[in-house]
Amino acid sequence: MTIRRPLVAVWAMAAAYAALFSYLSVQRHNSFWTGRFDMGNMVQAVWSTAQGRPLESTDVMGQQFVRLGAHVDPILALFAPLAWTGHLPEALVIAQAVIVALGALPAYALGRRWLGGEGWGVAAAAMYLLYPPLQWATLAEFHPVTLAAPLLMACIWAAEERRYGLLAIAAAGAALTKEQVGLALAMLGLWMAWRGARRAGAWLAGAGVAWSLLCVTVIIPAFNRGDGSAFVSRYEHLGDGPAGIVLAGLTRPWEVSALLLEPGRLLYVLALLGPLLFLPLGAPLLAAGAMPDLLLNMLADWYPQQSFRYHYVAVITPFLVAAGFLGLARLRERVPRLRRLGARRLGGAVVVWVALAGVVMGPLPWWGAVPLGSDERTEQFRPGDHARALARAVALVPDGAEVSAGNLIGAHLSARRRILFFPQIDDAEWIVVDRQRPFMYGSLAPVAHETRLTALRADAAWRVVSEEDGVVVLRRAEGPG
Repeated sequence: MTIRRPLVAVWAMAAAYAALFSYLSVQRHNSFWTGRFDMGNMVQAVWSTAQGRPLESTDVMGQQFVRLGAHVDPILALFAPLAWTGHLPEALVIAQAVIVALGALPAYALGRRWLGGEGWGVAAAAMYLLYPPLQWATLAEFHPVTLAAPLLMACIWAAEERRYGLLAIAAAGAALTKEQVGLALAMLGLWMAWRGARRAGAWLAGAGVAWSLLCVTVIIPAFNRGDGSAFVSRYEHLGDGPAGIVLAGLTRPWEVSALLLEPGRLLYVLALLGPLLFLPLGAPLLAAGAMPDLLLNMLADWYPQQSFRYHYVAVITPFLVAAGFLGLARLRERVPRLRRLGARRLGGAVVVWVALAGVVMGPLPWWGAVPLGSDERTEQFRPGDHARALARAVALVPDGAEVSAGNLIGAHLSARRRILFFPQIDDAEWIVVDRQRPFMYGSLAPVAHETRLTALRADAAWRVVSEEDGVVVLRRAEGPG
């Protein structure tokens, strides 16, 4: 049996990525920088599924509901066996890092096909793994939609190879990560049709649109008492409800254009294209697969959606990276001088550029010590005395007890039937809060937090069990438990 060294190199890179980002993700969780929203509600939904209550969770206001009423990401149910490890949050982020790393394999196959040669395949895999937005998405807690990145990369490869059985499997998996992924698959179907696979492309496009419409108009309302998606509120500046938002785009395009041309939103696009040397623009129809999510992000009144440092880039990434390979291939065809450089020199230069972009923009905590290196969130990967105090506080809360916790504590207490978002208390038996990170629901509110905590201390129904380094644990003196 012949060992293909380039493929071994790709596997080695993927393994290194999986190991490094698993370690960093666990470190970030152990440093108490993952939140009840979103890590905690994913943990609770998976844990509940393992207990026989599929995707059940506690919402922000303390109501029990099935997660499908917020986002259609039933792929979460496949992770239920991880609940039996006893370390569900850690298992989820490790699984995410491993699955994302596997996207290097279809990236390798696409690079080899479009650019010609095994060396180009290795370079393509490296570009995928080194792309800063993908690295940030991998470390942004655990989100089902992050898994769409490798699955969509596999879809692009299967579509190009016309491996329709594999395409159907990968597309189904991607569609189950979030409701709008069907729109990205529809764009991929149009690209397939343009490249000659008209029937298969039409099927994929139609199925993608139908799935997203089913999610938004049927599944989400069915699981949230007919209220529709709560996330439509991020677009209320455009119109009233989904119909009003669409109508705004059709009747007031100048307002939508002005919004898209705001400097901060344009910088977001530059941050996505710059690490890839703007090569995706050389394959615009493939890059258009990123357009539905890109527009959703740019039009939202929610600043993380215009940042490359969150999971909102997950669906965008595979289309831009793959379009970068194809754009580079077309550039080499048109510019003879680039062909004469050879694969090793040109491919190496592109990979070095993506790597340097990672130093300046990426999440690795060591870049802060490098000139011009990113020092964004470096403190989040170093558990210290305060994290250890938080861990001791969390350990005091019995398994299964109803608890109210601050945002950055809740992710460690979510493997239970019911968990409340402080200051919501209801019938909670325990309260765990952090005066150094005074979260009230999802926002920092030091004055309101201190006022509420002072009132609880004075309430005879509660007694302080522990107080260390600003971390306060209270237990109900009377009532439940």
